[in-house]
Amino acid sequence: MTPEPLLQMPLTVTDQMNRRVAVPFPPRRIVSLVPSQTELLFDLGLGDRVVGVTKFCLHPAGARQSATVIGGTKNFHFEQIDELRPDLIIGNKEENYQDGIEQLAARYPLWMSDILTLTDSTDMIRRVGLITGRKEAAEQISQEILWSFAALPPVAAPIPAAYFIWRKPYMVAAAGTFIDDLLSRAGFRNVFGHLGRYPEVTPELLRAAAPQQILLSSEPYPFGEKHLAEFQEICPQARIRIVDGELFSWYGSRLRHSAAYVKQLQAG
Repeated sequence: MTPEPLLQMPLTVTDQMNRRVAVPFPPRRIVSLVPSQTELLFDLGLGDRVVGVTKFCLHPAGARQSATVIGGTKNFHFEQIDELRPDLIIGNKEENYQDGIEQLAARYPLWMSDILTLTDSTDMIRRVGLITGRKEAAEQISQEILWSFAALPPVAAPIPAAYFIWRKPYMVAAAGTFIDDLLSRAGFRNVFGHLGRYPEVTPELLRAAAPQQILLSSEPYPFGEKHLAEFQEICPQARIRIVDGELFSWYGSRLRHSAAYVKQLQAG
């Protein structure tokens, strides 16, 4: 194995928000502000360099034990982050909050992702691999994801569906979201695809949209079996299903398992 250089050289890159960021290369003290990107860092073999994660970074199982928990995705504990002395922070436009990101960017190299499609996700994986010195491993993960989705059987007639992410109020994933892109790849037609992002919907709107399937995500709201009857009453003709929210919305290395999961949904 080639020994790691003692000195870090600056690597200036453009992130997915078109921000120029000078990153010490290779970074040795990384803080991740996003669960799916935390898992990616570990899968790239960088677990020993991840010094800070959020309380929502559930994967891998030991991430929150080996690294310091620096708050949530929308409420950073700045003093803890300062104590960690990060030389790279990785965040996301949608999952993190602008004020917090601006405060951190003023003090540390901060690389941001912006994910709306599967293509965006594999681009992010490659770029993170580049700035962390794991280019080949990142390329392998990206290709595995793309091949798995390319191998999905074509669907002649997409199934009209609604994908719920929240309850009280009801909220769905609509146009301009990563979930919407995956729904189309999974053989579904989003009945709320004419709306933007994450709109609130009423039972009346849901009934009028007449989805054949209603997909209740396991996250961020923890939908479960106890909620099936509630939606069945609104749409008696629809099939109500609980789906794995991580496999629909985590846009890092977990996507390697998403195509197989989607194939099961198509078959079931």
